[in-house]
Amino acid sequence: MRFTPFTMERYQSTFEHRVRINLSESGVHPLTVDELLEIAGTDADVGGIRLGYGQSNGSDELRHKIAAQYEGATENNVLVTVGGAEANFTCFWHLFETEEKAAVILPTYGQVPGLIDSFEGRIMPVHLVEENDWQPDLEALEAALEAGARFVLITNPNNPTGAALSDASMDAIAEMTERHGAWIMADEVYAGAETGVEKTRSFWGCHDKVLVTNSLSKAYGLPGLRLGWILGPSELIEKLWGHTDYTTIAVASVSDALACVALEPETRDRIMARTRGIVRANLQLVEDWMAAQEGRFSYRPPDAGAICYTAYDAQVNSTDFAEKLRTEKSVLVVPGDHFGMDRYLRIGFGNPEDELMEGLGLVRDAFDEIAM
Repeated sequence: MRFTPFTMERYQSTFEHRVRINLSESGVHPLTVDELLEIAGTDADVGGIRLGYGQSNGSDELRHKIAAQYEGATENNVLVTVGGAEANFTCFWHLFETEEKAAVILPTYGQVPGLIDSFEGRIMPVHLVEENDWQPDLEALEAALEAGARFVLITNPNNPTGAALSDASMDAIAEMTERHGAWIMADEVYAGAETGVEKTRSFWGCHDKVLVTNSLSKAYGLPGLRLGWILGPSELIEKLWGHTDYTTIAVASVSDALACVALEPETRDRIMARTRGIVRANLQLVEDWMAAQEGRFSYRPPDAGAICYTAYDAQVNSTDFAEKLRTEKSVLVVPGDHFGMDRYLRIGFGNPEDELMEGLGLVRDAFDEIAM
């Protein structure tokens, strides 16, 4: 195999704690442990958690609480992982072993496409169409399935665009994959962080060949727990659990315990309400700021997630501009190059309001300097 660098993750991991304002993140400002316990209305003794190995597929209590979010699922359909990254990697590992080619809906978070490329590049790209509200090219998907794609990688709502698939797109993807006997691998980590009232549908239950991944990182504002999960057919979940014996073995016992707190139904509702409140208020700030930039930017407001994917009108490469922001303004954004699309930026807006507005002001200043 060859190694394909995960360019975006390497860029963020290197610099996100070395700038003053980080606008590269796609989730909301994270909770502290004390804030989580306050939202939950509990005085649970975190200091009393014993730091031994926990149940390696996730505690029965946690798997039960995750399964309760998905109609017809039980704890036997759930495997708890170390973040969404391990969830995605574990699904990829299995699908790579058993299937031939992957149709990948692009642009998307680069983890699994990079892994597929590392293992001899069996990617069949299917692009989202900006002029169609970032919905997928369904004719291209049909062609990919006819040409041998046996699993379809989807991030819904999408990263970086923030666009959610329409009911028509989801129904078409479900029908096509079922007809061709292909798997759906759906990363649904931004579900719950909607900017409007419409909730994002899950692909769970659309047919028998579906793997859903999710985590507490984005919609929950708890990325430091590093806790994710896979939802799938129970017999396959048993096999995937065996795969994690080779990776992390078990999630941290503290993370499992705090995830059980976060996923109590009333607590979960309060956390999601906090997230949506931040996303909706800050999106309005971003839209007002964009409107004042006199046509410099064009974008579709996201359906979910604290991310704005915007094209810009300036004769400068996106990585070069991101580097100017980082080195001269101490602001980090994600260049469109990391998604294979130059002259785009992904700007996160989950920050506290004053930090967000200062960061946007510095983005404006940098563009003013380029235009001089």
